Amino acid sequence: MKKTELILNLSESANLSKIDAKIAVEVILQELTQGIVSGQGVEIRGFGGFYKKYRKARQGINPKTSERTQVVEKFVPFFKPGKLLKEVVNKA
Repeated sequence: MKKTELILNLSESANLSKIDAKIAVEVILQELTQGIVSGQGVEIRGFGGFYKKYRKARQGINPKTSERTQVVEKFVPFFKPGKLLKEVVNKA
């Protein structure tokens, strides 16, 4: 599902205008991003949590050329699914 489809589904199911649904989706995504960037993370019970994870520097290999290269340390976004989400996905 793309963002535009999410907006359309939200507007239909919540009986909102497309503009209001778009604003709601934008605000939610902005708050999720801020929560991840700040390091606090965002946890939605039953759905899952969004966090940032630290990755140490490491030696990487380019699979095409077999050239070794240094991959710098960095933070990456991480999603950990909740118990309810895991159960629903496994039943489907």
